[in-house]
Amino acid sequence: MPIKIPDNLPAGKQLEQEDIFLMDETHAYKQDIRPLKIALLNLMPRKQVTEEQILRLIGNTPLQVEVTLLYMETHEHKHTSLEYFTNFYTPFADIEGMKFDGLIITGAPVEQMPFEEVSYWAELTKILSWCDKNVNSVMSICWGAQAALYYYYGIPKYPLDKKMFGVFPHKKCRKGEILMRGFDEIFFTPHSRHTEIHREDILKIPNLKLLAESEESGVCIVANETNTRVFITGHPEYDPITLKEEYERDLAKNLPIEPPKHYFEDDDPAKSPVVRWRAHAHIFFANWLNYCVYQTTPYDISKIGHKFGV
Repeated sequence: MPIKIPDNLPAGKQLEQEDIFLMDETHAYKQDIRPLKIALLNLMPRKQVTEEQILRLIGNTPLQVEVTLLYMETHEHKHTSLEYFTNFYTPFADIEGMKFDGLIITGAPVEQMPFEEVSYWAELTKILSWCDKNVNSVMSICWGAQAALYYYYGIPKYPLDKKMFGVFPHKKCRKGEILMRGFDEIFFTPHSRHTEIHREDILKIPNLKLLAESEESGVCIVANETNTRVFITGHPEYDPITLKEEYERDLAKNLPIEPPKHYFEDDDPAKSPVVRWRAHAHIFFANWLNYCVYQTTPYDISKIGHKFGV
């Protein structure tokens, strides 16, 4: 089944070239079927790149998905034109009275700032609070996951001595978890962050479960008992060259950066990246859409509004 996107969204051209099944709004309205309504709160500076990465993953399932792109009104967007937002994005105020089957919150390059000092923190917390009665399941990624864990459970983030940067092996922590169905015993996920959360803080919260972690990069996947809140500290959505671009960007800025670990062939930046996370990324997003959204959301979307566990 296709993923429904706004007419003429630039990301659609790239995804069509990759044979991702897309459907524009005009065509979708002719079908007598209820698609899953998924909102994407895109906090990354390069909007179109992140759109492609996320849409690629949620568009590779048998489910029809209708995507609404959200942006923060209280943030000054330096990398994206007002025209682009006007054409393809929606402010939260315009959808506040609506219900969604799922919401995805991306990472953001603000992790070294205290949460309360982020310019759009008040707006983000308003959205997180709104989710409790208006969204069936929320997935948050990297800084978005840290922010949601802090807001919902008071779990802090901790600064790292150096950037956690690379593609790290992880192990599943629990058996029989629907989010981890189809995963190998060892799977890889990219990480790119200056802060971390501690497993001890997760384990102190009765309603949280630690699903995957790494000896090198620490906590990776966390969820609440009902899977209505899902947190992933890495970047499974990253393209093959994303870490390479970040590495070269930081080098050009003379920032202290080491080559991403377990990423380049033979750990040699002169060689090509080795992609070893894409299959599990597709499985993870497909599991979330199927088990945490499609299988549990009411057909009558107006009935969404169950209470989340604390």
